[in-house]
Amino acid sequence: MATGAGAGYIPGAPGTAGTLVGIPLSLLLNGLAGDSLPLALLTLAAVIAVAFWSADKAEDIFGEKDSSRIVIDEIAGFMVANFAAPQSVSAILAAFILFRFFDIIKPYPARPAERLRGGFGVVLDDLVAGVYSLVMVRLALAWGLL
Repeated sequence: MATGAGAGYIPGAPGTAGTLVGIPLSLLLNGLAGDSLPLALLTLAAVIAVAFWSADKAEDIFGEKDSSRIVIDEIAGFMVANFAAPQSVSAILAAFILFRFFDIIKPYPARPAERLRGGFGVVLDDLVAGVYSLVMVRLALAWGLL
């Protein structure tokens, strides 16, 4: 689970591979949001909780802090980044690019969040990147750029 069905083993770009795994999951979540926003929010919260738990367990299994093989954090982060967005190629691509950008540069408070212990630290910095991306995509949509 923490490796995104093996995406974390992709050499060279496991985080990007994990984010790609997040795309179809976010589209399913967005379809649910169209039917019931409260249920979609509850589902997203459950995904995040599972991400915290599985990242924590994976750190124990791999014996290292934030192993590159753990990509459940990218999956959860992208699901935040693309939450309830239009299912258009431009919106998904923008969310993907922005999420990867913010995940790499780790703007405040992502960097301090990353230093927290266990699965919480592994996932929280990606959730921050997801929120930054969500805001940017929403602004781009509001301004007619997407």
